[in-house]
Amino acid sequence: MTSSRRVQDRSQRKRIHDLEIVKEKWKIFSKVSFLMEVLKKEPEMIIPVRNLEQYRRQLNLPKPHKISDFIRKCPKLFELYKDQRGTSWCGMTKQAEDLLEEEERLIDEHSTKAAEFITRILMMSVDKRIHLGKIANFRRDFGLPIDFRKKWVNQYPEHFRVVKSKDGVEFLELVNWDPAWAITELEKKALGLTNGIGREPGLLSLPFPLKFPPNYKKVYRHGGKIEHFQKRSYLSPYADARELKAGSLEFDKRAVAVMHELLSFTIEKRLVTDHLTHFRWELVMPQKLMRLLLKHFGIFYVSERGKRFSVFLTEAYEGSELIEKCPLVLWKEKVLSLVGYRGKKKDIPTFSDLSDMEQKYLIEGETKDSICVEFEEEETIGGLETLSLANHDELEIAHVSSACKDTDQT
Repeated sequence: MTSSRRVQDRSQRKRIHDLEIVKEKWKIFSKVSFLMEVLKKEPEMIIPVRNLEQYRRQLNLPKPHKISDFIRKCPKLFELYKDQRGTSWCGMTKQAEDLLEEEERLIDEHSTKAAEFITRILMMSVDKRIHLGKIANFRRDFGLPIDFRKKWVNQYPEHFRVVKSKDGVEFLELVNWDPAWAITELEKKALGLTNGIGREPGLLSLPFPLKFPPNYKKVYRHGGKIEHFQKRSYLSPYADARELKAGSLEFDKRAVAVMHELLSFTIEKRLVTDHLTHFRWELVMPQKLMRLLLKHFGIFYVSERGKRFSVFLTEAYEGSELIEKCPLVLWKEKVLSLVGYRGKKKDIPTFSDLSDMEQKYLIEGETKDSICVEFEEEETIGGLETLSLANHDELEIAHVSSACKDTDQT
């Protein structure tokens, strides 16, 4: 899907530079956020730097890049120091610890809304149940807590429950169909509603908002096709779509509506395209999903930078700024504003007083090179953008950080 020649060779005039910057900015955040989560799982939120070697892939720091150099670029978030034996340690600053507490509070406040979105995804699915691991891939995108699979899914028994198949696979299953939630975000905006109206989902005729790249001058060539597409009625994402014929015009337009709805649920109105493909069967979407996303570039924008592509909901952005920012997005921007350092490299301070945890690491370190931290699969792979860019495309952390500060000041 992500190696399509059509994607890689797409015309430069169809690229939206502002959204490419957005992807770079959040790619940097994902590295910082991952390191904060690693430290958070440690009993005293400190870890030997050598033990971070096992996370090079998740941090996208291939050798010979030093992990300690990356940590030094975030002095307001991370601290480096050495013990008496010369072992380098990494910990978080008080400011970073306060930010983690703030994130927990914001995720808790967002929990009810996230439960609504998860329920609505189940309502859109064919069998009203989805593999729990697939939903976990969206954890960060929907603002779900880190204990999503163990605790959070059991906190809303009135909406959904965890069930196991005969072979032990866990699924999240819909418990109660809520007619008030069977309305798309597009319908809410068009009707000026904040809540649903409780009607049976059926055919829709609402046009999708379009936003083309400012330098793209060839829209007139597709004007007739776009107008015809916008006027065509389509089945609501919440209606039963099993009778639709794959490849038909009705099938494709409903798939656009489903993707529009999914992106509307996310806090950044952006998703990794790999995650969308996981739901092709459950949400009745086409096999060649990338082709459909590229075809409707006025509704969606696909950024092909790196190894994993991202799709944006274009109407949600004005330039490189998200138009409506929820508290979790503002929190991420606050973290990014603390990233960046271009001063002279400082020596790592040495401390003589060792905590019990440090002593434990030192003793175990004589026989064990690395300490494994347990992460769920979606925490280390599914939710991180391990992207690799060419040197001329890479944006330095300091550049993105300064750009964020300039935006805030204006």
